[in-house]
Amino acid sequence: MNRPKLLVLAAVLIAPIVTSCGPNLNILSKGDIEDHGHGIKYSKNQNFSPNSPSSSLLSKAASKPKDKHSMPIYTFGERNRVVRTTAYTCSEDDHLIYGSKNATGTNLRYSDRVRSAAADWSFYPVGTVFKVKGMSQLYVVDDYGSALTGTGTIDMYQPSKALMNQWGRRNVEITVVQWGSFTRSAELLAGRTKFSHCRQMLANIHRQRPDLVNVASR
Repeated sequence: MNRPKLLVLAAVLIAPIVTSCGPNLNILSKGDIEDHGHGIKYSKNQNFSPNSPSSSLLSKAASKPKDKHSMPIYTFGERNRVVRTTAYTCSEDDHLIYGSKNATGTNLRYSDRVRSAAADWSFYPVGTVFKVKGMSQLYVVDDYGSALTGTGTIDMYQPSKALMNQWGRRNVEITVVQWGSFTRSAELLAGRTKFSHCRQMLANIHRQRPDLVNVASR
């Protein structure tokens, strides 16, 4: 087989493994992956087995007010939480228009250190950094979605539909490492009030931070 044909064959074989909506997915060796017949499953660098929430945290959550998914609603200062998580990818029909960009206009992130997440910015302001119990990566809230508005659900960015489906929906324990900025959230949302979910998030931020009512978009 000549060299051009070898290159074409290599590209075809590698594409399903490294296909990504963004530029931050590491290329993995064969020893880093498992294929269970329904999409690539990452075994070494991708830990998709977060630890179960602690019994003490679950006990505390039981007495809290609930959102529409029957998940606890926390006060802003509480850093340890039980949250409902879902997953999304930028090749979904409702995200194609945005490509590999998040709601701040930068690239969605997915590496062995930092990954993007979407949330209601009035619950988790843009720039909020958190860790999932049992996982080593840091997640940064840099995106939002209309289905998340009014809930504490966090949408975990995945670079492919296979990984999105693998994550599915699961309740996990998170620790907020650093809170993001309500000011920056308000600035971004103020320019997007033609969208009902942006208006709703902005109104909720204003209820919590009346000093931001006059913040203009930038």
